[in-house]
Amino acid sequence: MKIAILPGDGIGPEIVAQAVKVLKALDEHFEMEFAPVGGAGYEASGHPLPDATLKLALDADAVLFGAVGDWKYDTLDRALRPEQAILGLRQQLGLFANLRPAILYPELAGASTLKPEVVSGLDILIVRELTGDIYFGKPRGVRICPDGPFAGQQEGFDTMRYAEGEVRRIAHVAFQAAQKRQKRLTSVDKANVLETFQFWKTIMTDVHKEYPDVALDHMYVDNAAMQLVRAPKKFDVVVTGNMFGDILSDAAAMLTGSIGMLPSASLDANNKGLYEPSHGSAPDIAGKGIANPLATILSAAMMLRYSLKKEAQADRIEAAVKSVLAQGLRTPDIAEASSIKVGTDEMGDAVVKALA
Repeated sequence: MKIAILPGDGIGPEIVAQAVKVLKALDEHFEMEFAPVGGAGYEASGHPLPDATLKLALDADAVLFGAVGDWKYDTLDRALRPEQAILGLRQQLGLFANLRPAILYPELAGASTLKPEVVSGLDILIVRELTGDIYFGKPRGVRICPDGPFAGQQEGFDTMRYAEGEVRRIAHVAFQAAQKRQKRLTSVDKANVLETFQFWKTIMTDVHKEYPDVALDHMYVDNAAMQLVRAPKKFDVVVTGNMFGDILSDAAAMLTGSIGMLPSASLDANNKGLYEPSHGSAPDIAGKGIANPLATILSAAMMLRYSLKKEAQADRIEAAVKSVLAQGLRTPDIAEASSIKVGTDEMGDAVVKALA
């Protein structure tokens, strides 16, 4: 099985190195090939998603991705900025379904900013549609405003849009995920304001007829954001569009103590996927050896489960992470006064040791 390893920028190489270390410690023989992406891709070939990197990702059975972005590239044209690499990979690989579990490990209840009684036992799965919505809708750009009180001035504009097939396929992913959990699905929209999401709500309701064993409720995105911090355990599976999912999944991440604990999987129709931590490249701490690699290691576990069909090995990695947390080992983002504070490499080594 071939895995494309795309470390990227900032802390990406540091955290990906730990996940690779863990994968190599398993009793498997993966072919792992590295390639530059993001700012590293731009430095190597003048583009954030070099042709060779894209070909590797297309040919591989799965992609393990670090993070892209650095302030020094902010002056580049938008098409050349590091972030365009991940958008391009999502489009070219057809990765329309993003799964982001937010699980609070008992040992990290004190690291959450909410009271332990509010978040203890938290286990949410956010299913985010990944290749549509306002992020990819056209037309878009900057033009002269044609009407209204600011006519004649420049304006920026984007287009929010969803086709029926886009909504139906993400709905099936979400309902099927709910069937494997507590059989509760919350569809998040803004149907009271946006035509796009009234359409979304209609399609979700229709697809629900095929899954009578799953309870479906609808919630406006502003209320969903409030409920995530008021009563997060009322959620089981949450399905929403690209923009709302981007925001809500980051909010859910902080319920777990740190966004450094949140893995993710982005899947195509055949469960080929790109796996990455939900956090960014964090250039402010790059090279300091303090980044939390657990989200990337847990993303590797998701890769084994969804794309490589290695369920037992995925379970081993997740059990090792739990063991390390139970030992009290903590990177700075999840550390408490009584913690055993460790760096990026030490945390990776501890997970490898726990695998044994």
